Amino acid sequence: MQINLPDKLYYSIGEVARAFDVNASLIRFWEKEFDIIQPKKNKKGNRLFTPTDIKNLKIIYHLVKERGYTLEGARIALEEDQNLEDEIELVFRLEKIKAEILSLKSYFDDVED
Repeated sequence: MQINLPDKLYYSIGEVARAFDVNASLIRFWEKEFDIIQPKKNKKGNRLFTPTDIKNLKIIYHLVKERGYTLEGARIALEEDQNLEDEIELVFRLEKIKAEILSLKSYFDDVED
């Protein structure tokens, strides 16, 4: 999964939900289930997610959606594995490289035809 968000200080819940291709309600649910996600709230009560929140959401998304962990299993993994953040960041970088390679392959396949 590739997360495409511009570099900003804060992201709205809509931006975050679109980036992860999930419903905003799932982001709110994960916020309640995982205390490492702590968006700020403006005067209207709208959630404003920081880049740190996005990084933590990437980890949770990877554990729950890609590895198939239960919420409890993801919580335990977050508590026990200190290198988890680095591992998941590496997975995201590798997926990005894979997508670029596949794009190049497709381009050259089209050029040959």
